[in-house]
Amino acid sequence: MKTKPRLSTAQILNMNFGFLGIQFGFALQNGNASRILQTFGADVQSLSWFWVVAPLTGIIIQPIIGHYSDRTWCKLGRRKPYFLAGAILAALALIFMPNSGALSAVVSPLIIGAGMLTIMNASFNVAMEPFRALVADILPDEQRTTGFSIQTFLIGIGAVIGSWLPYVMSEWMGIGKSTPQGEIPVNVIIAFYVGAAVMLGTIIWTIVKTKEYPPEEYRQFQQEEPAEEKSKESLLDIFKDIARMPLTMKQLGVVQFFSWFALFAMWVYTTPAVASHVYGAVDATSSNYQVAADWVNVLFGVYNLVAMLFALALPWIAAKTNRKITHSISLICGAAGLISIFFITNQYWLILSMVGVGIAWASILAMPYAILAGSIPPRKMGVYMGIFNFFITIPQIICSLSAGPILKHMFHSDATYALLIAGICLLVAAGSVVFVKDKH
Repeated sequence: MKTKPRLSTAQILNMNFGFLGIQFGFALQNGNASRILQTFGADVQSLSWFWVVAPLTGIIIQPIIGHYSDRTWCKLGRRKPYFLAGAILAALALIFMPNSGALSAVVSPLIIGAGMLTIMNASFNVAMEPFRALVADILPDEQRTTGFSIQTFLIGIGAVIGSWLPYVMSEWMGIGKSTPQGEIPVNVIIAFYVGAAVMLGTIIWTIVKTKEYPPEEYRQFQQEEPAEEKSKESLLDIFKDIARMPLTMKQLGVVQFFSWFALFAMWVYTTPAVASHVYGAVDATSSNYQVAADWVNVLFGVYNLVAMLFALALPWIAAKTNRKITHSISLICGAAGLISIFFITNQYWLILSMVGVGIAWASILAMPYAILAGSIPPRKMGVYMGIFNFFITIPQIICSLSAGPILKHMFHSDATYALLIAGICLLVAAGSVVFVKDKH
């Protein structure tokens, strides 16, 4: 069995460059979808119901994409056809979502906006899943932590630019300042257009610059079954793969459950929480609420900037300690950041809260996958990366169905309590890391 050759830093950057564009678009969605939907008429209690489309599409699409990408080979490669198709569809959704109001004479813009959010999330899932598998396919084990850390670094760059772009356009360039009340600000619409272009451009860069191993060569690196044996497997074998899930994946599933419950609550409720708690704005169509929403974009950019920088330190910290300790401490920092928001009433102190969130975000994007990759059969890398997404999507579905009623009936629709609960969930996730078996 041959050993995979080590790749240069430039090659690893090229391999992951498309994720910069994916996260650019993802950041625009996370920072602005709630404000867009609220402008079209959604209330705080129903926000999580609209966001449920994200995990629902992920839980269905990612295992299927993983299954078929394990068995695909064409001129573009093995994984690359899938993230190209996802990028094209996501770019179209980015263009149409903020313009949903243009069809208000035919259909409610809220329905159109929710539909575009569904398409966007489905497309992001199609594009993202093969990138995780691509890193595991190409890199030797000793470079996987570095590979996922560089991926997180590029994710951070895309997320920072995507998060800050609407604020920069509004505050520095004056774009969107005079948008009539009740309409989507022009700076948000333009930012979505830019996101679509960046997403397509970076994905194409990765496709051109990255070489995947053809099936014959890839089998030389693994103790794989012959191609004819793999061809006998059907889509229904995903259920068998779930039953044979490695122990490490099950243990990481608990950590992922509480981590992504917290993240989903943060993405959905930070805008209304900061608007009401810090700016005293409840009406989503008011100018003060839009100022608060722009500041949330800045805050999201801060945590992504911190994640981008901290990702570079992750391989060193993991080497000095281990991957489990690194991940646990990072999650504790994120918990402290989210819980602190409940007690802060000055918008600038929220930057410090986002530092803790950024540390956790960097680790969540890298360490679980670095731990997981060593426990997965190489020929099942794609499908198991997709199945692992269950532990990301299921907690988001549960959060989306439960958070609204909980806030309404227990906390008088005060969104800051959602962030407090999110912080507690990250503490539980940090404690769960102790029980994970990390196999190199």
